[in-house]
Amino acid sequence: MKVLIAGTGFAGQGHTDAFRWAGAEVVGIVGRTQSVVTDVATKMNIPYAETNWQTALDTCKPDVVSIATPGGAHYLPIKQAIEHGCHVFVDKPMTESGETAVELYELAQAKGVKTAYAASFRYAPSVLHAKQLVAAGAIGEPTEIECMSHFNLERDIPFGWSHRAEDGGGRLNNNFTHTLSIATSVVGDKILSISGEVRDDLGRAPIVEGVHNFATRRDFIPKDLNDPSLKWGESNVEWSYTVLAQLESEMATKPVSVLFKHGGLVPRFHEDNIVFYGTEGAIYIKGHYGSGQLYHFGADKTWVPLPLPQDIVDSTPDVPGETEKCWHFMVREFLRDIQGKTVPPYPTFKEGSEYQQYIDVIRRKSI
Repeated sequence: MKVLIAGTGFAGQGHTDAFRWAGAEVVGIVGRTQSVVTDVATKMNIPYAETNWQTALDTCKPDVVSIATPGGAHYLPIKQAIEHGCHVFVDKPMTESGETAVELYELAQAKGVKTAYAASFRYAPSVLHAKQLVAAGAIGEPTEIECMSHFNLERDIPFGWSHRAEDGGGRLNNNFTHTLSIATSVVGDKILSISGEVRDDLGRAPIVEGVHNFATRRDFIPKDLNDPSLKWGESNVEWSYTVLAQLESEMATKPVSVLFKHGGLVPRFHEDNIVFYGTEGAIYIKGHYGSGQLYHFGADKTWVPLPLPQDIVDSTPDVPGETEKCWHFMVREFLRDIQGKTVPPYPTFKEGSEYQQYIDVIRRKSI
């Protein structure tokens, strides 16, 4: 299968590696700036580099497109790709709003193309392990879940898409999407209720030219923040949130309560974690996306570290980086599905459009 990539930064390059690893041919890449996209294409040995997405679709005739730009730049490229008959892999957030996400989901359904929504940390090995354990009854009936994270992000990271709701910024779009996907993948994906509150405790950020890659944005923090010539951009998104949800689970007689607590700008004291509680035990995973060690609390009333099962070890892509491992895993599932092979359910535009609607609701209740 031929794949066209939108985006030249960390995600675009990561998606390129993932599709190649899964056996696809990356035929082109599109970015905003010709010099940047040419440099990335040369570095990654991609034969075609362009700044016009429609031209690239017409020229490359891809079977699949991978959208790896900020969320506010997703709508039109996805719409054009669907009209072109392409299957679509999109990084989160799906779009900047529930309304546009639902429109794209319905367009994809009508066109009959496959879609994938990369809330992909549900494929972290310890999360897959937790899913197996919960399904096997290791905690009895699931009762509640906690997802706790504190990122302590630098307040002076240059102003960009992550500071603007219209560009797909905000911590709900870029953190909550993953943890919601993790929770639903383990206990059940039917959301019965959801509510929350958000807070912008940043306010503003310095405007700096030349930032093209999200992964290297810290390198551009101004050395003198008191420089009178420095310009500032105003944030209009949340940097902290608290969300409460209830999930329906086939493994439980009552709804499963979920707490999502995230502080983007506050320091952590202990490690971030995800915990699944049940009537007969609990599962604790280190890390904000559950990519650390898993512990089980059972009949002996002690927390016991468990090794990964061999089947999960064998299925985990052998690549560096937690994010990259999960991209590789999900891309492999997506391509197998396109090829007509049987694969377990994975997040699609259905989940992506629902998540954007939930985020809209949470934000409105906090105003």
